[in-house]
Amino acid sequence: MVGLSSYFPTLMVFGAEETRRRAILALAGIALLVTSPAAAQKKYDEGASDTEIKIGQTMPYSGPASAYALIGRIMSGYFNMVNETEGGINGRKVSLISLDDAYSPPKTVEQTRKMVESDGVLAIAASLGSPTNVAISRYLNGNKIPQILVMASAAKLDDPANLPWTTTFYSSANVESQIYAQYILKTNPGGKIAVLYQNDDYGRNYLTGLKTALGDKASMIIREASYNLTDPTIDSQVIDLKSSGADIFFMATSPKFSAQAIRKTYELNWKPLRIVVTAASQIPTVLKPAGLEASKDLITSQWIKSAGDPAWEQDPPMQEFYAFIRKWVPGVQPEDASAVYAYSTAQMIHEVLKRCGDDLTRQNLIKQATNIKDFQLPLFIPGVKVNISPTSRIGWRQGRMAKFDGVNWVFFDDVITVPEAATRG
Repeated sequence: MVGLSSYFPTLMVFGAEETRRRAILALAGIALLVTSPAAAQKKYDEGASDTEIKIGQTMPYSGPASAYALIGRIMSGYFNMVNETEGGINGRKVSLISLDDAYSPPKTVEQTRKMVESDGVLAIAASLGSPTNVAISRYLNGNKIPQILVMASAAKLDDPANLPWTTTFYSSANVESQIYAQYILKTNPGGKIAVLYQNDDYGRNYLTGLKTALGDKASMIIREASYNLTDPTIDSQVIDLKSSGADIFFMATSPKFSAQAIRKTYELNWKPLRIVVTAASQIPTVLKPAGLEASKDLITSQWIKSAGDPAWEQDPPMQEFYAFIRKWVPGVQPEDASAVYAYSTAQMIHEVLKRCGDDLTRQNLIKQATNIKDFQLPLFIPGVKVNISPTSRIGWRQGRMAKFDGVNWVFFDDVITVPEAATRG
């Protein structure tokens, strides 16, 4: 039998007992190296492997919110680009399953269950819509499936205690409402406010957020009117709101109805201060259909750079975005704010997955998604940074006020930061 000294001759300068101890430790170290190669350190849950990361989402490719369908196209194009040019993320190709839910919560539930139970996705990432994401939040959290970076402003999704597996990634209705309320109280504290809102979680979140933000001045809201996504027009609601005598018109509306409301106020020669929420402030899909002259002097808040705006035309990240659109999703209008947002959201998903490294478990994914501090995305306005924590699931709490001059949105204030406490109910 070959003695240990044959393998470890240098150990023989010690006593027999010490030699034996050191030899055992050395052999144990060799065994560890043999039995624990790099591959053994990798951890996976369903939907991840050495070669693939499978994530899912729902989008309104049809139905009343189909104007947002391009978001899914852009995100698919982004991960096609990453797979082809970078070999995926940490050596793994990203498979994005993006299914149509027609902006219908029951359909969202059906499609989400399919992706989890049949397609075996690791997580749901960036599904669109407040009512749709609320509808699937309990199911996903109950099954400990990450529901990350969802494109929704619903305050009820920022609930770490009851929805620990959920994070949002859209301009929070509470944050945005706080910004508008601050502006109203500063410039017209005696004003009378009329509110038009979409009759679902999306619109009601803004109405509730505005009332909360106004605090003891909530009585400034003298008239409210709602509409349903299936309504053909909102002309009668705008006529009613004008009759209230309001001098501030707050539109918590989606793109189609924002365009109608802007046009109708112009036709009625009603000239209140008109506030349109970020989601419906796109120049190509809202303001141009409404009429650029009719849209003049609208105000909104912005957190993302506007493609087509001369202020950003020479910005290197914007140039990269234009190049991406041309090659990977030709035919899409880069000037659509939803396009910039979709691209930025895909970049954020990319960052979170990259941070997971070789630990692609659902537990680690939600850990990485809820520990993001002061992250500056290339197409976010400088100073608007992503902060998602275990105690706050809102993507960011900042924005800048802007006014439409008939051609472009023009900033007229610095970045405003809303403290976390101000958005808690």
